[in-house]
Amino acid sequence: MAFSAPKKGGSALYQPLADINVTPLVDVMLVLLIVFMITAPMLASGMKVNLPQAKAAQPLKPKSPVIITIVQDGHIQVNGSDTAFEVLLETVKAKLATADDDVIHLRGDKDVPYGAVVAVMDLLASNGLVKIAILSDSRKLAAAATAAAGVVPLSNSDQPTSPASGAAH
Repeated sequence: MAFSAPKKGGSALYQPLADINVTPLVDVMLVLLIVFMITAPMLASGMKVNLPQAKAAQPLKPKSPVIITIVQDGHIQVNGSDTAFEVLLETVKAKLATADDDVIHLRGDKDVPYGAVVAVMDLLASNGLVKIAILSDSRKLAAAATAAAGVVPLSNSDQPTSPASGAAH
């Protein structure tokens, strides 16, 4: 804390100043800025490696998951074929045995009762099939957000998507 010079006729010899000395703060901040400016490019760059070229390398084929769809009227489909709820577990296990991926994609129509989707998830999870991905249509969410903001979309996003595109409606 700094002190001021004595006032004329004042009773106290020294009065404390209320000013804050910011010079040390500025000095420390400038040093930190310089340190970060020097070290940041070093962290972003990696080692240069000259990778060898393989002539016989083949691209990996995309994995096809098991897709369970609950349509609006309550019917259940596994990879596009109708399946009863009673044989759903056996059908899914058979499809998983031949599938490349062990993740189950669950698509539920927005008008299907929530309990039907939970019943399917519960059946699968209680039998050890816990890798379940719930799919949604992000294009409709984006269209709803743009409509709420007053923006007119450029394309018609109300068209349903195919199961191959990875989005549900």
